[in-house]
Amino acid sequence: MDRYCVMGNPVEHSRSPWIHARFAELTGETLDYGRRLAPLDGFAEAVAAFRAEAERDGHAARGCNVTVPFKFQAAALARQLTPRAALAGAANVLSFRDDGIHGDNSDGIGLVADITRNAGVDLAARDILLLGAGGAGAGVLGPLIEAGAKRVVVANRTVPRAVELVRRHAALALRHGVALEAQAPDGLGGAFDVVVNATASSLAGDAAPVAASALKPGALAIDLMYGPAAAGFMAWAREHGAVPRDGLGMLVEQAAEAFDLWRGVRPPSARVLAELRGQLV
Repeated sequence: MDRYCVMGNPVEHSRSPWIHARFAELTGETLDYGRRLAPLDGFAEAVAAFRAEAERDGHAARGCNVTVPFKFQAAALARQLTPRAALAGAANVLSFRDDGIHGDNSDGIGLVADITRNAGVDLAARDILLLGAGGAGAGVLGPLIEAGAKRVVVANRTVPRAVELVRRHAALALRHGVALEAQAPDGLGGAFDVVVNATASSLAGDAAPVAASALKPGALAIDLMYGPAAAGFMAWAREHGAVPRDGLGMLVEQAAEAFDLWRGVRPPSARVLAELRGQLV
């Protein structure tokens, strides 16, 4: 049986095993998908152990999803990267092939799909604020630009990190006619139609990493976390007149992209998202 997993630290909260099991059930695919906790200083070794363990059991390890904090390490581990993963410098999907490890990044396309299809928000000509320049932020910036935003501001507590991320995406932004800037979270100019929280503040239980003045009335405020981790950010957004959204839809949509990459079958992501939300009510 082909084996897959989600690898991260922490990872016990991940809903990815249920999502991929449901995808497999609905598409008639046969696979095994589990969780793997990787040591903070041993990601590459954890990947090698996962593959070796599957081989010892007479199965084949075909790939893994990668979550915090290993997305940069996953990109470095891959022998080949898709253009979007190379631009991000981060990977959340690894495929184990005969010619080595291939890395992709489905985070951004999953986020855009959730915003535009599931939330019904058109990103064209919008002012977008992306909070965070780590692995999650790097993965979503390119697709946000390609969605036709008018302006995208990357705000990060360590400003040089945001500047570097913007520099890598400058040519893409120019091709799409998008104004792209790097700023400090406490020095933002203007308010935004869409605010994406890609920082680790939710995991730490911290307050929202930006002032409420960043929100236009009725803005969409989306946290890439979901469940209890996103509750604080969503409460803050609701309190200040924004429309809150968690990252559950993005999780399902990026998983659908990975499943299609691995299995060559597009699963019914909208149905699975509705079922998952029903479980968590």
